[in-house]
Amino acid sequence: MDEQALLGLNPNADADFRQRALAYFEQLKISQDAWQVCAEALAQSIYRIFFSSDDHIKFFCFQVLEHQIKFKYSELTEVQQQLIRETLITWLQAQMLNPQSEKTFIRNKAAQVFALLFVTEYLTKWPKFFFDILSVVDLNPRGVDMYLRILMAVDAELVDRDVVHTSEASYYCALTFEARRNTLLKDTMREQCIPSLVESWYQILQNYQYNNSELTCQCLEVVGAYVSWIDLSLIANERFINMLLGHMSVEVLREEACDCLFEIVNKGMDPIDKTKLVESLCQVLQSAGLFSIDQEDDVDFLARFSKLVNGMGQALITSWTKLIKSGDMKSAQDTLQAIEAKVALMLQLLIHEDDDISSNIIGFCYDYLHILKQLSALSDQQKANVEAIMLAVMKKLTYDEEYNFENEGEDEAMFVEYRKQLKLLLDRLAQVSPELLLASVRRVFNTTLQNWQTTRFMEVEVAIRLLYMLAEALPVSHGAHFSGDVTKATALQDMMRTLVTSGVSAYQHTSVTLEFFETVVRYEKFFAVEPQHIPTVLMAFLDHRGLRHTSPKVRSRTAYLFSRFVKSLNKQMNPFIEDVLNRIQDLMELSPPENGYQALLSSDDQLFIYETAGVLIVNSEYSAERKQVLMRNLLTPLMEKFKVLLEKLMMAQDEDRQMALADCLNHAVGFASRTSKAFSNKQTVKQCGCSEVYLDCLQTFLPALSCPLQKEVLRSGVRTFLHRMIICLEEEVLPFIPSASEHMLKDCEAKDLQEFIPLINQITAKFKTQVSPFLQQMFMPLLHAIFEVLLLPAEENDQSAALEKQMLRRSYFAFLQTVTGSGMSEVIANQGAENVERVLFTVIQGAVDYPDPIAQKTCFIILSKLVELWGGKDGPVGFADFVYKHIVPACFLAPLKQTFDLADAQTVLALSECAVTLKTIHLKRGPECIQYLQQEYLPSLQVAPEIIQEFCQALQQPDAKVFKNYLKV
Repeated sequence: MDEQALLGLNPNADADFRQRALAYFEQLKISQDAWQVCAEALAQSIYRIFFSSDDHIKFFCFQVLEHQIKFKYSELTEVQQQLIRETLITWLQAQMLNPQSEKTFIRNKAAQVFALLFVTEYLTKWPKFFFDILSVVDLNPRGVDMYLRILMAVDAELVDRDVVHTSEASYYCALTFEARRNTLLKDTMREQCIPSLVESWYQILQNYQYNNSELTCQCLEVVGAYVSWIDLSLIANERFINMLLGHMSVEVLREEACDCLFEIVNKGMDPIDKTKLVESLCQVLQSAGLFSIDQEDDVDFLARFSKLVNGMGQALITSWTKLIKSGDMKSAQDTLQAIEAKVALMLQLLIHEDDDISSNIIGFCYDYLHILKQLSALSDQQKANVEAIMLAVMKKLTYDEEYNFENEGEDEAMFVEYRKQLKLLLDRLAQVSPELLLASVRRVFNTTLQNWQTTRFMEVEVAIRLLYMLAEALPVSHGAHFSGDVTKATALQDMMRTLVTSGVSAYQHTSVTLEFFETVVRYEKFFAVEPQHIPTVLMAFLDHRGLRHTSPKVRSRTAYLFSRFVKSLNKQMNPFIEDVLNRIQDLMELSPPENGYQALLSSDDQLFIYETAGVLIVNSEYSAERKQVLMRNLLTPLMEKFKVLLEKLMMAQDEDRQMALADCLNHAVGFASRTSKAFSNKQTVKQCGCSEVYLDCLQTFLPALSCPLQKEVLRSGVRTFLHRMIICLEEEVLPFIPSASEHMLKDCEAKDLQEFIPLINQITAKFKTQVSPFLQQMFMPLLHAIFEVLLLPAEENDQSAALEKQMLRRSYFAFLQTVTGSGMSEVIANQGAENVERVLFTVIQGAVDYPDPIAQKTCFIILSKLVELWGGKDGPVGFADFVYKHIVPACFLAPLKQTFDLADAQTVLALSECAVTLKTIHLKRGPECIQYLQQEYLPSLQVAPEIIQEFCQALQQPDAKVFKNYLKV
């Protein structure tokens, strides 16, 4: 071995040595006999001569062997394969004699190599695999450790296979092969060795349960893993179960014993037998005192125990469902009684202060409620159970003292997820007993809000949260909670009135504040019923409780919620418009980088405020003149600031300052753009008298396109604004487009062009022939810019550049598709014969040469459209020739490419468009097309006459689907 290279295996080695080791590993992998050197090293431990610490070399040797078995085993001779078997057994024997155990990572890697050899040889050359290993290890603790690790590795190979795959098709083939092979291996193991293995597990558990907890736990893990696919009677019998139940009383073993019992309970079996098994387990567990849950008990064990109880509960519910379906009502009733008997224990676990323990039982709880939902009437006990679950959920929804609201980490994220699970329980409770849920929430809510000033924040928050959750738990169409069912509407209306009049919005905790705003927005329809409360809530939004709160998190969320609140109230906001606009004016100030002033809202939050201001103005009942004045007052400060900042940017020397100024300019354009979202088909810019203001904005912003600094940022902002103005100003925007396009095409890169093309597509699709002269003028400059970027040389391995070019190519074809699809093929036709030909050839190239199905699909759509427009007798001179010489061949060459993968959905769509193209050619050229295919083109490809006949018949079918399906086959 290359000793110098092996030095790089040490984790503390420097980068050069590590690189050398990596290269050496790759070299050994492709070498014919390197594995033999590694096998010898493992068997004889010769590497110790050179290295005092050889752990990483052993691991390295196992990796080389692993690669050989995985990828090149079939190339070995019988003798060489025998050598690998002997090497592994010799290494295993050495483990019994070594003064020290191998490190865990080496034992795990060795187990993986054993398992790989097992799946390769067990069915053919090594049927005594497990017996040979057992004869070596006997009951030696180190040997047993390796034996158990090998068993876990074998199970992982047989049950948890993650097949490495390259393409979808090869993935499914590999998956099918692996599945068949694994089934055969498991069947053979069941016949030949599983009883012996189970016996060995029993012996290991019996020998080591009192003196080696680590091995005992390992063995329990093995039993749990194998029980899912072996005969359950081998494990679910008196001697095994008694031993496992004994382990439940031993502190160091009980967690693994719990998991093992869970796997046994989880095993699919006859519903009556399953009920008997679960009941017998429960009786023993109960008599052992395990059903009395103490809050002080070991939480790690209780989390596993909760999972076990959940498994037993869900197993019984599955049995009940099967028995009901089969009509065995007597057994179903017995099983239901068994389920009911576990509810008290379920509730103890659900209410446990540790959320992991509680979370693990939620599945049983949810399924139990599902049973109750199906029953025609509930008994008093069942009603009491529902109420108990409801109270538990309400209690467990509450934040604890440790929750860090300012810096939410992993624990907080886990509680948020846990709350989502509880919400599902609450929704299910609402399905079982909506009246009870409503009454319970109302009681908790009213009690809490009567004394909110003296109540802890978490209790106030959860009271409001419950009201919020009722909206989804008691669903109605279009949020109409305050009409229909009088009892429900009255209860919700009373609670909402209490919420907005109690003063709780002033509570000094962010969680309560946010919950208040979330809830008033969720129940916005309340304000249509009681509009007198709107000013109270508006003030809460606008003062220190909302947009001016000390917490940035509250301010940010409130900005979004305020926008939603104002939109939902619509005309009811009329009396407050100017007051609100005045109050939010300071929040909309553009914050230039040099003033050092820390704005209350981020630029993202300000977008919502600008949108809100736009909505207030546009939806008001003011005259068009008044709306124009208000919109001008809103946008003029932005325009003035923009001009000043653009001048400063032109003179700025420092790059950081340039960037800060460009960002600020971009925000100004973004804010103006956002105000336009308020307009609609009913309230257009024109009808509101605001066209002039937005045209002024355009004139103010467009000069930024000629700024040589920070082009990407500035162009992006102005381009977005233009997109909005095309929608809002319609043809009034057209005079600005040529100049803007000219600036955006100067010194542009792939990304610039890629983002510019959708703008041209939008203009083309919207204005069609109106922009034909402009399109004809800029068509070739745009194409030259695209071709120039596509032809730029790039590094062979530069994935990012390759992707950018691919995306630009797609954008280019999308542009041609828009032009042809908008009925403006004359834009292409008028570019001169040479240019037209060049464009057509790029489309043919896109359809055939580039392995990009999205682009190929677009290209076939373009070709199909051009054939439809130009393919008739009166089409352009020479186009019919082009159809036969290039378009027809493209329809055959593309699908014949190796990269044309029909397992890919996009490729299937490309093939479908290819079929449409051929159908369109036949439609336009008639019998001439069939004659060409029969007599010239298909014979030139050496296609058999009967296939040609079949193909032409399918092509002539009136139903296009027939031909599409034929082409797929």
